[in-house]
Amino acid sequence: MEPSAVTGARLTDDRRTLILDAQVPSGEHPCVRDLKAVLTDPVQDTVRVQITFSSPSSDRRSGCTGESMATARVQLSGPLGHRDVIVDHDVHFTTDGAKQPALRLCGQLGCSPPATGCTPASYDQALIAVGAPAHTYRDSQECEGKWLVLDFSWRTGPACSDAAGAGCSSRLGDRWFFRAESSGWVPIVEGAAGGCREVQRKEVTFPTSMCDSLAPLSPSLHPSYPPPSASPTPG
Repeated sequence: MEPSAVTGARLTDDRRTLILDAQVPSGEHPCVRDLKAVLTDPVQDTVRVQITFSSPSSDRRSGCTGESMATARVQLSGPLGHRDVIVDHDVHFTTDGAKQPALRLCGQLGCSPPATGCTPASYDQALIAVGAPAHTYRDSQECEGKWLVLDFSWRTGPACSDAAGAGCSSRLGDRWFFRAESSGWVPIVEGAAGGCREVQRKEVTFPTSMCDSLAPLSPSLHPSYPPPSASPTPG
């Protein structure tokens, strides 16, 4: 088995050994055996690692129904240097911008996400921040440096994707307000009712000029209308 998550990576003092924090099954009795990290096929400028272990957790009767953190070590052939680390195919760590000996865990937008700003790439980051469904369309955005209002929608039906087809003609949507921080766009509140009331109850400094003229989302579009405090439905 592989861990459900790998949350941290750091180097020993000689920069030749990686220590990896992994989330593994736990319970009343021992739930993990033979936890190990091994190097796999390297790629230029990248160290690839796989973490595996044995566990009876697939059988609920084992009692291994919780999770806890464990550490695994792997010896490198030489100092890591400026190489990135990929664990279990999709968990990415980088030395760039990291406070070593720790490495920096990269996010869904990679190791160098777009700077917060009034750009399409940063709007994509905002959609990720609120868990927007797959194949979401940005309908409109109002952006002024530190503040963002984003309306978006997604097709509904039994099997909908980017291409419209039978059963995908209807759409649901949502509106979120954001504040810019060093980590990117941070959600303030969802507000389908229009105007400034919802956002300024949470953030009194949100510019009135950006929300005063906002019309309510159509009841047929917004699944949680009229209760404007409802969260968006994950897709």
